[in-house]
Amino acid sequence: MSDFFLIFSVISIWIAVLEAIVIMAGAIKFIFRQNRSPLTIPENMDNYPTVSVLVPAHNEEIVIASTVEHILQLNYPADKIQIIVIADNCTDRTAHNLKVLKNKEAYRDRDFMILERTGKGGKSGALNDARKLATGEWLCIYDADAAPERNALAFLVQKAMEEPELYGAVFGRNKARNRSQNFLTQCINLELVTVQRVHHTGLWELFKIGTIPGTNFIVKSALIQEIGGWDEEAITEDTAISFEILTRGQLIALAPQAEAYQQEPERLGVYMRQRERWSKGNYHVIIDNIHHLFNRSSWRIKLHVLYYAASYFWFMIAIIISDIIFITNIVYQIIALFVPSIVSPFIFGGDIFVFLMIAWALMYYIYVLQINLALAADIGQSNIRNFIVSVVSYFTYSQLFLVISVRAFYSLIMDKLFRRKTKWYKTERFD
Repeated sequence: MSDFFLIFSVISIWIAVLEAIVIMAGAIKFIFRQNRSPLTIPENMDNYPTVSVLVPAHNEEIVIASTVEHILQLNYPADKIQIIVIADNCTDRTAHNLKVLKNKEAYRDRDFMILERTGKGGKSGALNDARKLATGEWLCIYDADAAPERNALAFLVQKAMEEPELYGAVFGRNKARNRSQNFLTQCINLELVTVQRVHHTGLWELFKIGTIPGTNFIVKSALIQEIGGWDEEAITEDTAISFEILTRGQLIALAPQAEAYQQEPERLGVYMRQRERWSKGNYHVIIDNIHHLFNRSSWRIKLHVLYYAASYFWFMIAIIISDIIFITNIVYQIIALFVPSIVSPFIFGGDIFVFLMIAWALMYYIYVLQINLALAADIGQSNIRNFIVSVVSYFTYSQLFLVISVRAFYSLIMDKLFRRKTKWYKTERFD
């Protein structure tokens, strides 16, 4: 049995390494192509479509005014933007702060609506209620803490206009505004940069695959109407609706210049609860969409399902097993210094051991290489501090993913067995 676990781990690690190399190759190709033909925003945007910007906010008094002010100052024709901010079941001063902002002289003539809502369904329910009031040809979603850069919406729309019949949604990049706060936020920043500048760009360049990130994206109003709105039972409504869009033959395009700044968790407990919800939601989405592997769905949907399933099931299990083998052997070697007769349950020949060590070393090298490739593509982020964090994060921050995934999967199983309804967890904000 130990031989089986060893072979399974080695094969899985090599496949994961190969996947990472392919995606990095796509990202590098994307970066070179983008540098050859940088985009610019035209001065005249008369032909740009109308957009309804929806901002769901549940007890967001700390950040909501700043976020909406960034939206009001977007470089987009004012007569083509409708802004709907949903004060969703708020018990704080979210609605009050919005009213103060709306009454400012500079914004009194803007199409700016505050929807004070008391319904159910969390973020999805809030978006569904707001979309009934939306008049734009496209819907743009920003979380309450996501402050978009001035040209973010224009870049999203510009990408959509490249293939208006094919692109059902367009997403941008999100950056950590508090990335230098502590070691945790520094690691989260590296994760964000790597996912968005390597994984997102690589998958889009090679396969034209994209996934809505939950904030800083636009989607066709008619397409959302066809889908029936956001799934109010989904824990990660962004991933769930991404698959709905793909099943309708539409693509989710990447607009890399469209950037927004968001606040990341600064405490470990807040981070763990947020990521467990995300992982649990993605498990749900994988299970709900696994049937696409066995029907006549497009190859793009099948590949997307495989990508998620491999990340959350196969590779996770392989890494856990390989970590157990690695740690077990170290523990037994230490014990053997005092008790020479003790034998590790994982015994393998010298060649296999070397092969496994090479696989582990290559996996670690690829991990660090991906991060630093991403940092090099993001102005101001390639520095000694981030390099050091990238080197040590594999043994610290990235191992949290294993803990989070196991806990999320266990919680999912318990929900199924005891028919529990998943509770929505709101990420805590900071001043």
